[in-house]
Amino acid sequence: MPFKDIETIPRKEYITVSYLVSHLKSHLKLEIQSCASESACDDRLVTDTDLHRPGLALAGYVDLFTHHRLQVIGNSESQYIEHCGEEACKDSFREITKFPIPAIFLTDNNELPESYLKMAEEAAIPVFQTPMETTKFMFLVRDYLEDQFAIQTMVHGSMVDVYGVGIMISGKSGIGKSEVALDLVERGHRVVSDDVIILTKKNNILIASPTEMNKHFMEIRGLGIIDVLSMFGIRSIRYQKRVEVIMELNLWDDSQHIDRTGLNRENVSVLGIDIPTINLPITPGKNITVIAEVIAMNHLLSHYGYDSAKAFQNKIQKKIADKKTQSPVIQRAVDYFEGDLE
Repeated sequence: MPFKDIETIPRKEYITVSYLVSHLKSHLKLEIQSCASESACDDRLVTDTDLHRPGLALAGYVDLFTHHRLQVIGNSESQYIEHCGEEACKDSFREITKFPIPAIFLTDNNELPESYLKMAEEAAIPVFQTPMETTKFMFLVRDYLEDQFAIQTMVHGSMVDVYGVGIMISGKSGIGKSEVALDLVERGHRVVSDDVIILTKKNNILIASPTEMNKHFMEIRGLGIIDVLSMFGIRSIRYQKRVEVIMELNLWDDSQHIDRTGLNRENVSVLGIDIPTINLPITPGKNITVIAEVIAMNHLLSHYGYDSAKAFQNKIQKKIADKKTQSPVIQRAVDYFEGDLE
């Protein structure tokens, strides 16, 4: 099986605060409140996908203060400062600014007193404000950071979206993966990537995408490079899709064991995620495209709780059980043939 010894792409160790803000500024409606200099955001590094709300730190307890995370000050923290008074919390906030905090974000349009902003500026800690509520803000930023620090790898194959099911077609070079993908596009399905697939592990799912170079391009041996987007239109492509099934193409070998019933489902671990795998032998005349469509529909049935192989097995077992209780009369294969007069 492939994917056993794949190497991961080196994971990002950090991103700068300026990089994060430049990508999310318009989406999160960020406004800078305090910054010592334009380069301060470049010097501050984000290394963790989690965020922190410094409630205990504002109360003076910093022994477990996770200062390396982005700090979020929401309604609770702002009302605490207002309730205790600006002067009462000033020493605690000054203690917080002694740590190398990447940045502070004020949600729900909350504001810090001018003296607090001055302390943050002196410590070169950038402070940003957003009108977005705290829970939504933290969800969006955490999702972005998980994407930035996600584990990735690069594999050889073709990735297609068939009836909404992400099928990754794998197999030896020249076996016909691209031709199957092209045939599926002709039948109205969508190609994600051909030849080179980037796999990203995010939120315990595997997402496939193309590289910037091979996006919506395919290589057909003997023909060359084709532009799927220009040839078949926008409905023929998509830029990312969750990997739900691996269809591995193999040349027929009489000695290899092929599952005939589908009761023994095989899984392949890719980046620690188990993906159902169909081992499909190639023989002359076999319509791989139609089989790919059936694989997608069968996966949808399984997703909604119906397993064809198990249903057939239950039917056989019921028939055997019924025979044991019936009288020893010769049974016909079909009890009655309705007349076909037309």
